[in-house]
Amino acid sequence: MNKSDIKLIIIIILIAIIVLSMIAILNDNSNKQALVYYDNKLVLTIDLSETEKKEYLVDGYNGVVKIIALDGKIKVDEEDSPLHLCSKQGFIEHSYETIVCLPNKVVIKIVSSKDNDLDTILR
Repeated sequence: MNKSDIKLIIIIILIAIIVLSMIAILNDNSNKQALVYYDNKLVLTIDLSETEKKEYLVDGYNGVVKIIALDGKIKVDEEDSPLHLCSKQGFIEHSYETIVCLPNKVVIKIVSSKDNDLDTILR
């Protein structure tokens, strides 16, 4: 490995650091909302910009589903389902993550108010 290889590696690392820092700066999490659906009907909208812990109760198919929102994240804390898979999913915080609780017919999606979260562009 000679000096030009070391310079190239340093330049690539610097470019990667700059790109990652720009992504972190431009990622605005202050306008996120969680949409809670029961049986494909919107039953609750939760503002995730608040940092304090809040608890919500939603009636599910098998009983009450307890949802916790904390620091821009959301999770199902307690629910009545046979294997408790919904509460084992943990916190989600990004718009591409979803909590699906099939036994209770409850779905939690995160959406942001900006329309830059595109999955695909077709022409």
